[in-house]
Amino acid sequence: MNKKLILIGLFSMSAFAADNEIYIDQAGATANIDLEQLGSGNIIGGLLAIAGTMTAADFDGGNLTLDVNQIGNTNKFLADVYADSLTAFFEFDGDSNTYTLTVDPDNTYGADSSDLNVVATGSSNTFTLDLGTTSLASNTDLDWIINGDSNTFDFNINYDGATNYVDVDGDSNTVNFTGSGFAGGYFYLDQEGNGRTFNINQLSTQDNDWLKILSTGNNGTICINQNDQGTSTSC
Repeated sequence: MNKKLILIGLFSMSAFAADNEIYIDQAGATANIDLEQLGSGNIIGGLLAIAGTMTAADFDGGNLTLDVNQIGNTNKFLADVYADSLTAFFEFDGDSNTYTLTVDPDNTYGADSSDLNVVATGSSNTFTLDLGTTSLASNTDLDWIINGDSNTFDFNINYDGATNYVDVDGDSNTVNFTGSGFAGGYFYLDQEGNGRTFNINQLSTQDNDWLKILSTGNNGTICINQNDQGTSTSC
């Protein structure tokens, strides 16, 4: 059975929270979910979201399609996804936004064959993604396209043959990535801007990892660690 759920800006009437909030707890296979919020100080959550004491932002089931758009400043997207074959598009326009997403943290479905796209324009945003925390996210395709300054990306993939592409344009951006698992992964980082910081760990146990970096700019710190269960290394 196909399910389609569209929620646009459920308004919180709390006296202390004049912004929009979306509480959603979804279960069932083959769901198509489209969420859009316009303005600042909005929340889709989820993980430690407070404002009007909302929780949830929990998406469960196989073959999920998730489309999230938040346009404005100081917005939050905080969610857990338990899915196999997740197709997701996230668009964030604005400054000082927070994006936190965990995908299949307890290996309920396996997080295989997922296709995730993140497009963000703005500065001082924080992105945290944990994909397949205790599983092998096989054949995952993850793409980030970011324009802006002073953004921070922390993401971890327990992967099996995953492809990970990050395109970052702007100054003082930080990319922290850890790829682990028992099969190789590919990471391509294309960056332009000054004062960049990269901390990249590829730790596929007894397998091959691939890394390609194209970086243009002045000043910055780059740390790369590739380890397939050999001698411990660090920067």
